[in-house]
Amino acid sequence: MANHTVQSPLLSPGDSETGFAKKTPLFVSALKWALKSLIWAIFIAWAALIFLFPAEPVSELFRKWIHATSGTPFGITGSIFLLLSGPVLIISFLAIAHLLISGEEEIQEKKVSKHPRFRLWTFPVLVNGPFGVVSATEFIGIVLFSAYVIWAVYAYTMSALGYVSQHWISFKLKSILMLEILGLRFGSIGLFCMAFLFLPVSRGSVLLRFIDIPFEHATKYHVWLGHLTMVLFTLHGLFYCIGWAMQGRLAEELIEWRDVGVANLPGVISLLAGLVMWVTSLPGVRTWNFELFFYTHQLYVVFVVFLALHVGDFIFTMAAGGIFLFMLDRFLRFCQSRRTVNVVSAKCLPCGTLELVLSKPPNLRYNALSFIFLQVRELSWLQWHPFSVSSSPLDGKYHLSVLIKVLGKWTERLRDKITDAEPLKELSVQPITASVEGPYGHEVPYHLMYENLVLVAGGIGLSPFLAVLSDILRRLRNGKPCLPRNILVVWAVKNSKELPLLSSIDLEGICPFFSDKLNLEIHIYVTRESAPPLEEGYKYNYKPVKSSLCPMPSAFSMSGLVGTGNNFWSGLYVISSTIGLVILVGLLNVFYINPYGVYQWWYKGLLFVACMAASIVVFGGLVVVLWHIWEMKSSAEEKDGIKVEQNGTLASKDSTREQIAKSTIIRYGARPNFKETFALISEKWGHVDVGVLVCGPPTLQTSVAQEIRSHSMTRQRHHPIFHFNSHSFDL
Repeated sequence: MANHTVQSPLLSPGDSETGFAKKTPLFVSALKWALKSLIWAIFIAWAALIFLFPAEPVSELFRKWIHATSGTPFGITGSIFLLLSGPVLIISFLAIAHLLISGEEEIQEKKVSKHPRFRLWTFPVLVNGPFGVVSATEFIGIVLFSAYVIWAVYAYTMSALGYVSQHWISFKLKSILMLEILGLRFGSIGLFCMAFLFLPVSRGSVLLRFIDIPFEHATKYHVWLGHLTMVLFTLHGLFYCIGWAMQGRLAEELIEWRDVGVANLPGVISLLAGLVMWVTSLPGVRTWNFELFFYTHQLYVVFVVFLALHVGDFIFTMAAGGIFLFMLDRFLRFCQSRRTVNVVSAKCLPCGTLELVLSKPPNLRYNALSFIFLQVRELSWLQWHPFSVSSSPLDGKYHLSVLIKVLGKWTERLRDKITDAEPLKELSVQPITASVEGPYGHEVPYHLMYENLVLVAGGIGLSPFLAVLSDILRRLRNGKPCLPRNILVVWAVKNSKELPLLSSIDLEGICPFFSDKLNLEIHIYVTRESAPPLEEGYKYNYKPVKSSLCPMPSAFSMSGLVGTGNNFWSGLYVISSTIGLVILVGLLNVFYINPYGVYQWWYKGLLFVACMAASIVVFGGLVVVLWHIWEMKSSAEEKDGIKVEQNGTLASKDSTREQIAKSTIIRYGARPNFKETFALISEKWGHVDVGVLVCGPPTLQTSVAQEIRSHSMTRQRHHPIFHFNSHSFDL
């Protein structure tokens, strides 16, 4: 590690050949700054409105807004939609503009800080507890949401007590009135939480891409918000049920379906669907039977539709913005997943892990730390499983690969399918029919933004880091922008039979003499064996596995409709669908609802949901068709200039392999001691920023985060600052 000092960085920001010296034009920088400032201003104003909504002055202003704007063709529905759902859609439009201006090579414009400093996003605050590992930024978000719920409950309770005390009625009637008022208020708080609930699970959302939070990271926010929302909705229903039971009319109220006002029966159905999803998503149930969790979670359609029937159109619009963005993403994912993808290569590696190489179009953009959802139709038409991409985007223009560890019934059946298909290779029979969603991941390859990297993996968690190593080495070889110069890989495995997994990447074949440019160390811990295997001739090495990969493009490659896809087409899809929604709702009011005097709340709620779906299918579907045509045309043009590249090898390959072997340490019967590891790094690397990327089970993430937090609290001035980044996907 001493070969590369902090004072002589490998890729200097001033090196014009690397691309880091490219300066953004002043006008473009100013425009991006203006867009970011406007986005933050709108978001803060929107969040402040929601936070202060329980206050009487704000509620009075809201009523004045409704009175002043309800005379438009859109009526009260349009007024509430513009004020409470409009901001998130406007932010999406501005995010699209920012992504278009930033382009696809934003890494070239990033500047590395010369002075290491803590970052709220990568500093772990909580490492144990129900929330898992929580960064400082996430902790602030949790505090703000908790403060909103506590403040709203307090404000509504005080208001209800004041209102009830004005009535000279019996204590029992006061209690019933209090329960119904609080039940109503818990429902309104739950609707505001629903405004955020669907945003984290919009996998290819422009909002997630703008703030550069990948879906696998945002999923836990959906889990947190889901628990909070269901607690509020459960209290909403429970308070009403207790009040009705005290009046002796519980059964009547539960099945009542009013035309004017809230319809109770749809609300009961919606709440029951939500409770089923909630119970089956609890950690114990989800771990016990993932398929039960997955299938019952499709009840979100029932939950949303019957919620609209329950509250009507204008109340539903309080949360419609986030739901609409999720519907946009879901339709795009549906279109992408219909395409069949060729499996270029499918094999079992010596360590028992499966490797699938999938065909992709040359214009599909993704980063090394990306993942895909995979469906194999011979195994199941309903099951989709997430897997990290194990190849770099520079490995090939026409393919990407994933490594799959055999753990459950689905992966066992996949292994059997691949093994049984070996005799069919000569007959060119396709044994697997695959469909793919994604790739999803960071908008910017953040692993390239650290000069010093620590990659901590547990078992198959090494898979994304193989892509990282390949990406870095190919960038070094090709002279592309790349900052890492010190890399420490800490890999914990249960048995030595998993060690050949590292052989699936040919380091010296990718970049000969890479040790002159990159200081790489690999520490491997075999936890369940006290000594190396006794088989004669056994030796751990980096010999690559032979592959039957065909580098030619395929007619059946994955689609690029979602994930880190084309900014122009994805932006046009969102904007056209939103404009379509406004047009359809306006036409519906002008030519049907107003002339014919449609007054049923539940019916207008259903019509509003139908307009949301129709705008996506009709207006957005037209853009998807044009997008698909453009994609096929671009792929056809790429095929005209196919050039199969071969990685050259040099005569000094043996010496490079020897250098790799010297930098690899294998310890048997031991687990990683992160306190010792970080102390050693502190002495060798000095006062620098160190990116720590973790991919593995929750216990591994907790151990690393806990040590980073402990080190940060007691660090010396000359020690590095460690930045925690989790790459684990826990759905």
